[in-house]
Amino acid sequence: MKSILTLTVNPALDISTSTERVISVHKLRCGASRLDPGGGGVNVSRVVRRLGGRTLAVYTAGGPTGEAYRRLIEAERIPSVVVPVQGSTRQNFTVDETATGKQFRFVLQGPEVSEGEWKACLSVVAESVPVNGYVVASGSLPPGTPDDFYARVARLAREGSARCIVDASGEALSQALAEGVFLVKPSRRELGEHFSVELDSQQSQIEAASALVADGSAEYVALTLGEAGAMLATKTGIIRLPVPLVQVVSTVGAGDSFLGAFVLRLAQGQPIEAAFRAGVAAGSATAMTPATELCHRADVERLEIELASAVRG
Repeated sequence: MKSILTLTVNPALDISTSTERVISVHKLRCGASRLDPGGGGVNVSRVVRRLGGRTLAVYTAGGPTGEAYRRLIEAERIPSVVVPVQGSTRQNFTVDETATGKQFRFVLQGPEVSEGEWKACLSVVAESVPVNGYVVASGSLPPGTPDDFYARVARLAREGSARCIVDASGEALSQALAEGVFLVKPSRRELGEHFSVELDSQQSQIEAASALVADGSAEYVALTLGEAGAMLATKTGIIRLPVPLVQVVSTVGAGDSFLGAFVLRLAQGQPIEAAFRAGVAAGSATAMTPATELCHRADVERLEIELASAVRG
């Protein structure tokens, strides 16, 4: 299997709980809570681990929250390199409203990162690039990090003979695309923001994703479309998949799970179509789990078989 490195510059300690109703002013009594180490790249590593693979997770950590975060990563036995930062690792808060089934997600801003700290992240990547492997740069950028940070990561990956996968938004995504990457995984909204258009039709989505492949910005564009499924733009055309019929409990982490399964199957030498199916399966399997829980291997493998059968049918 080819090696996978993930990078998370703005990790978050995910806290999830539930209450009957979310009401302003009132003190809200909550049910049991859970803690998970979140953030794009780390979630990718966690999913790869759950599916039987192995990664090197590079992430920042600082303060008491960062220490708790480290312990959670160590408990999952994920090989990692921690880049210390002065500020405290952020937290995210998810509340399920049991009376309505609604979910409320509070995403906090990360700590200010100094030039020395974000450059230290790049140094670790440069030293650890897996030759002929994959570098997954995923998640938001904390304050103080330059917009071209992921573009720099893409350049380091290319110089180290690795394929770079980017899951980002806004200017960070645009600059990474200008540098050129192996794969990007935007949502419809994120891709629309890149082109400054509303991608409100299937044809407009196909044209936008295909344009990035045609101009060399990315070899592949995996566009996730929620209940409408997902599409993959390649040099030979478009592949579309529906989402499997599952009971959706929480979509937190579904996109990261999609990417984790996708890159793992590629690293295992499977064709792009199979990797795409695995991504859709893992995203759907995560949607079946509560709060910030991620997918389970048995569910992913079952849904992969279902999707493969649907395609053959």
